[in-house]
Amino acid sequence: MNSKVSSVPIQISIVVPAYNESARIGRTLEDVLRIIAERQWDAEVLVVNDGSTDNTAAIVQGFMASHPRLRLIENPGNRGKGYSVRHGMLEAIGNIVMFTDADLSAPMEEAERLFAAIQNGADVAIGSRWLDRGRQTVHQPLYRQFFGRCFNAVTRMVMNLPFADTQCGFKAFTRPAARTIFQLQRIERWGFDPEILFIAIKRGYRVQEVPVTWGHDERSRISYLKDGIKMLEELVYVRWNALTGVYSREVKEYPVEIPATKF
Repeated sequence: MNSKVSSVPIQISIVVPAYNESARIGRTLEDVLRIIAERQWDAEVLVVNDGSTDNTAAIVQGFMASHPRLRLIENPGNRGKGYSVRHGMLEAIGNIVMFTDADLSAPMEEAERLFAAIQNGADVAIGSRWLDRGRQTVHQPLYRQFFGRCFNAVTRMVMNLPFADTQCGFKAFTRPAARTIFQLQRIERWGFDPEILFIAIKRGYRVQEVPVTWGHDERSRISYLKDGIKMLEELVYVRWNALTGVYSREVKEYPVEIPATKF
């Protein structure tokens, strides 16, 4: 059951999708909660459990006992990363909402770079591994770099997206942008990143790409062959949705109350 939450907005929501992450979710939460305390962020953390069969949920619940702004959100079974991110982003109450991968390939303190972009007028700030390759602490194997860059090139061509890196799992949104984009999102698995960027541009939001420190984690579950083919199919699905007006539909209105910003 999802934990109860106050309706009073806070400044930052951090969404962490998790599927069978018992080996690293504890360390991830330690790092995230430490940075929140050190930076004195007014923040909540939402871990979205995507039908894990290990003790991911129990580990999160253990942290919740001493961290009242940590929430566990349960998916109805295993639905995919895209579903998990959407679920968490629409449950979040922060005036800035972001998501990060459970492996923290981009360290949590790098979020300040995203927040700064939003402070400077961006509606969406996306972390990039490729704008400044010197910030990569652990490089991907060459075959992953090759397939990743090929997929990004195809994505930019098919979706007309002007970004060096669409797939980095480190993105932040103003609450109004998040409420609109994630209500319209349809893709539930790996290919959701290009879709939400496509929606953001279509709805007139300002998107800024930000170089972030990033280190490859060998435990990444994505298969560039199987998942890559599926993501290519999803690019076609996004274009079809655009042609049929899916991304132009009205969305629910949410009250927005933005307190003084302090990072």
